[in-house]
Amino acid sequence: MSRFLLIDNSNSYTKFAISVGAKIGKVQRIPTNEISLTKVRDLIGKLNFKAAVVCSVVPKKAAIIERVIGKKPFERVSFQSPLGLKIDYPKPSSIGADRLANACAVASIYSSPAVVVDFGTAVSFDILNAKGHYIGGVIAPGLEAMTDYLHQRTALLPKLRLIEPPDAIGKSTTHAMLAGAVYGYRGLIREILLQIHKSLGSRKPPFVVATGGYAELISGGLPEISKVHPTLTLEGLRLIAMRKFYQDEANL
Repeated sequence: MSRFLLIDNSNSYTKFAISVGAKIGKVQRIPTNEISLTKVRDLIGKLNFKAAVVCSVVPKKAAIIERVIGKKPFERVSFQSPLGLKIDYPKPSSIGADRLANACAVASIYSSPAVVVDFGTAVSFDILNAKGHYIGGVIAPGLEAMTDYLHQRTALLPKLRLIEPPDAIGKSTTHAMLAGAVYGYRGLIREILLQIHKSLGSRKPPFVVATGGYAELISGGLPEISKVHPTLTLEGLRLIAMRKFYQDEANL
């Protein structure tokens, strides 16, 4: 059965997993700023896989990863990869590889129109129209980036551990910051989704799938989000691997 190495090289963390057929195994993470030849060799050097798919938004770290993969077949995700969807976008080469992987997964697993909300270092929205075509997106500051900015630019505001606030009215500085961060961020997400729905021009709201680090936290108070799928990006990489390499499996 097909064994593929899936690598999601994002700004904050790089995630590694082996897929076997339709299943994705244990996900291992390394902070992206700690990626080195030694660490990647230690992590994947003994893994059994036939080919790899690399989704990267950090080219210098991707080069290290690809060096370790060596002569084994691999696919670097781009708009030219077998995504299983049409891209209706002026400059498809400018779309981030992680966003393409997310769109690939949603197009294959869920209904359209659809929106992927990826809560990463930035929060990105990627939109599929009623025909399942990728038509564009929205990018806004990430939740952690916004709260870290407050801590860094003010003398007395602490660094937050982001959790559900106890109430909308803060009874301490930390609780007040949590209320502003979590409730305020939900408001941002809700308004962007509303405007996307208007732009799509459909009666029925799009199917909204959330992924990324704060998907569970923020989605908890947003009925507009239909599904939280923590491994969505890796699922997209698995589908790309199957389309790219499965037909040629006997030659790998």
